[in-house]
Amino acid sequence: MIHALAYINPEAKLGPNVVVEPFTAIHHDVEIGEGTWIGSNVTIFPGARIGKNCRIFPGAVISAIPQDLKFNGEQTIVEIGDNTTIRECVTINRGTADRHITKVGKHCLIMAYVHLAHDVIVGDQVIIANGVQVAGHVNIANNARIGGLSAVHQFVNIGRHVMIEGGSMVSKDVPPFVKAGRYPLSYEGVNSVGLRRSGFSTEKINEIQDIYRVLFVHNTNVGKALKLVEADMHATAERDEIIQFVSGSERGVMKGFQR
Repeated sequence: MIHALAYINPEAKLGPNVVVEPFTAIHHDVEIGEGTWIGSNVTIFPGARIGKNCRIFPGAVISAIPQDLKFNGEQTIVEIGDNTTIRECVTINRGTADRHITKVGKHCLIMAYVHLAHDVIVGDQVIIANGVQVAGHVNIANNARIGGLSAVHQFVNIGRHVMIEGGSMVSKDVPPFVKAGRYPLSYEGVNSVGLRRSGFSTEKINEIQDIYRVLFVHNTNVGKALKLVEADMHATAERDEIIQFVSGSERGVMKGFQR
């Protein structure tokens, strides 16, 4: 299962049925789970922790040191969850002293030429399309979708079930369950299609839409809008998640609906 023209450091730990194609280099302090396929011309540097049944396509570079001048050689890792696919020429850098880890969750699809910088945390079932560039210290929550050629500024938070339009410049936080696009990045409605596909009921989607009408459509300032939502709408897990996300945003959230 290991091609003769691949380089595997003797200290690397490979699980059963791992396939490594020719001209790939796997360095020391690497762990790869059962059934994972590593294509040709992949480089996996020290600190990589790759799960089971992953697929890593040619040209990917996993766990290179951060592109951060503050990095001082500290012991950090990249963790990739089970059943995740990393397509051609993706680069995922190790963490720094801030978090000590760059993490991609389970069942993710990271498409070609994506860059995930140091200390990025990506949740489960996330899809990041071709050419997206994600700066350091970004959080991307479960089931998010980021369109191709988008750029995500450092320290940005992207909520659950978010859909970001291709080519977007994401410099502010994007709260959960919404679609975002235009320039500057603005609210484009609730991600109702994505929510239905994930099993949200019509009643729950309507509830989320009512919340965002107050926050992003009625031209009320964010602080006042949050008070209105908390006072006038029944407490639910989704309502509280939205309130907590918006009120806790350090960078500030994206703009409301723009005509």
